[in-house]
Amino acid sequence: MDYKNAGVDIEAGYKSVELMKEHIKKTMRPEVIGGLGGFSGAFSLAKIKEMEEPVLLSGTDGCGTKVKLAMVLDKHDTIGIDAVAMCVNDIACAGGEPLFFLDYIACGKNEPEKIATIVSGVAEGCRQSGAALIGGETAEHPGLMAEDEYDLAGFAVGVCDKKDMITGENLEAGDVLIGIASSGVHSNGFSLVRKVFDMSRESLETYHECLGRTLGEALLEPTRIYVKALESIRKSGVTIKACSHITGGGFYENVPRMLREGTHAVIRKDSYEVPAIFKMLAEEGDIEEQMMYNTFNMGIGMVIAVKESDVEAAMSAIVAAGDTSYVIGQIEAGEKGVTLC
Repeated sequence: MDYKNAGVDIEAGYKSVELMKEHIKKTMRPEVIGGLGGFSGAFSLAKIKEMEEPVLLSGTDGCGTKVKLAMVLDKHDTIGIDAVAMCVNDIACAGGEPLFFLDYIACGKNEPEKIATIVSGVAEGCRQSGAALIGGETAEHPGLMAEDEYDLAGFAVGVCDKKDMITGENLEAGDVLIGIASSGVHSNGFSLVRKVFDMSRESLETYHECLGRTLGEALLEPTRIYVKALESIRKSGVTIKACSHITGGGFYENVPRMLREGTHAVIRKDSYEVPAIFKMLAEEGDIEEQMMYNTFNMGIGMVIAVKESDVEAAMSAIVAAGDTSYVIGQIEAGEKGVTLC
C-alpha cells in the first residue's frame, strides 16, 4: 500500500505546480521575494514605509456553488477570477490596494491540467486587480469528494493609509449614490439559481435571445473586479465617502453596511436597466421583487457615495477605468437603512 493507492497522487501535484508557473509569473509585483514552491509566500513591505499610518486589510471568500456550473460545463478557466474578485473587491471597498493573494483548491482527484486551468483564472483575477499570486494549496480529498469535484477559495491582503480608508464616518444627507454595473450574477445566490434553472449541460448550453448568449455563458460570466475603478476615482481627486460591495444579501443587507448612524440610503430601482438574466431568474423562479433585491446584485456590483459636486468627476473616472456607472439614489437623514423605490 502507498499514498497513490490511498487516492493521493503526489506526482500529479508536482505536475500541477509546474503547469501553474507560467500563469503565476504574470501576476508578479516588485515586492515579491523568491519564487513559487517555498513553504510560505514572501512579500516585502518596504513600500508601506512611505505611508503615514499603514493599515493592512484582508479578505477571504470562495465562489459558492457557482463551481457546480463550471463542473457541469467542464469550463474551469474563469472561476478563479470569481474567487479573486470576491476578496479584492472587499479590500478595495475599504479603500485598500490589494497586494497579494493565496488560493486553496480542494479536489477529489488532482488532474494537473484541470488544476492549472483553474489557477489560470486565479492568475487572471490577480492581474486584473494588481495583486500578486504568491502561493496556494491543492489538496486531494479522496473519499470526501467525488473524483471530478472541487472547491475553490482564497485569501487576499491589501494596504491603505489610515487617512484614506473609506469608513462612511463623514457621510451626510445630500450625498449622491453611484452604482457601478455588475457583469451578471457574480458569485452569490447560486444555490437559488440552481433551483430555478435546470442544471443539465443541455439546458446550460441553450441559447436565449434575451441574453444574447447561452444560459451557461451568462451565469458563468466572471465577477467584475472594481479595484481599478475605485483607484481611478481616487486619482481623479474625488473622495469616496462610503462604499458597499453588493454581494450575498443584495441591497438590503449590504447597503446599510456603508452607512453611519443617522443616515438613510434611498435607491431608485428605475435609475438603470436591470440585466436580462435577473428578469429571467425572477420570471422562471417566480421570485418576488424584494427577494431578488435581497439575494442578488441586480446589475449593480458596487455602490459608492460622493458629494453632489463630485458626481461628474467620479463617473468620468469610472468610465476611464472601463466600467459603467449610474446615479442610483441619494443619502437622506434618518434611521440607518435602505429604501428601494
